[in-house]
Amino acid sequence: MRKHYIDNLRSLAILILIPYHAAMAWNAWGEPNYMMFGSSRVLSSFIVAFSPFLMPLLFLLAGMSTRFALGKRSAGQYIAERVKRLIVPLLFGTLAFMPVMTYLADKRNCGYTGTFIGHYKVFFTKFTDLTGADGGFSLGQFWFLLYLFAVSLISLGLILAQKKLLPKAGGVLPLWAVILLGLPVPLISGLLEVNGKSIVLYTYIFLIGFYVFSIDEVVERISRYRYVFLAAGLISGVTNIWLFLWSSGEYKMLNSITNDVTTWFMMLALTGLGKACLDKTGKASAYMAGRSFAFFSLHYVFVVLFQYLLSGMFSGNTALLFLIPVAASYVVTLLAVELFVRVPVLSFLIGVKPRK
Repeated sequence: MRKHYIDNLRSLAILILIPYHAAMAWNAWGEPNYMMFGSSRVLSSFIVAFSPFLMPLLFLLAGMSTRFALGKRSAGQYIAERVKRLIVPLLFGTLAFMPVMTYLADKRNCGYTGTFIGHYKVFFTKFTDLTGADGGFSLGQFWFLLYLFAVSLISLGLILAQKKLLPKAGGVLPLWAVILLGLPVPLISGLLEVNGKSIVLYTYIFLIGFYVFSIDEVVERISRYRYVFLAAGLISGVTNIWLFLWSSGEYKMLNSITNDVTTWFMMLALTGLGKACLDKTGKASAYMAGRSFAFFSLHYVFVVLFQYLLSGMFSGNTALLFLIPVAASYVVTLLAVELFVRVPVLSFLIGVKPRK
């Protein structure tokens, strides 16, 4: 039986990426970005509110989905599906979309005056911080596909080893043990980290999704205390925002703790809320379930494009320069998704099934 709340949580998380990535143009901590318009603590607060748990939630949901996928596929079939769904769009997106985004970034941030075709040489030969903000090589949002592929293969190896060496391992954990699974998060969040993204942390979360959150009885227990987890996540999240952006002091260690607490309790809360409120389908739900993956791959290039095109018109108005590109990006991304899912070649390149 299909778990609709997994699809719906994934769709909602991906839909949030448009305003999230648009707000990065005003991040207050000086992180390089494709478009850089200054600093806004309000928009930065929006980013910090979601950043602790947005991508971890997607890895958790991927682990849960893998449990069900391996119930219907062999290990070889699973790997082939991962290559088709992750590596193909990773390569296509890096070759087709990232040169556009880094070209616009180079023009905006570094005053590049050459042609778009000429900038391909810059893109493939300039390796700096991998953000693409200076026109150099970048994976952009496609880092997620690369990490998810690596995490999937690592996890598959561990799962197969467990089934061979400890075939009777597993079972339903009590709720207190599920909560305690969050304790290693602060200890491993910095291991094998590149640009703030730890493959160790994401593998751990993926495996928790596979072994723990994929069990209905566990999710039911989490759901019963969803508002307790939500309260804990919101309190730690607000504290995290205040410590990082609004306080005048330096609280680096405390800030790190609140960030990790937010990560874990918000994943618990959203899983519980999803089970209680989103375990159903309808036209909108089914529509996004079949298109969320394509939406993820296509959205960012339109955010950057509209911010670049409108930066001169609304340069003195942060609200309009944020809201109008966000609204336009939603509309054009959904139109582009419809094109891609209806053309078999394009749907293959973007890693989704073609739709009529």
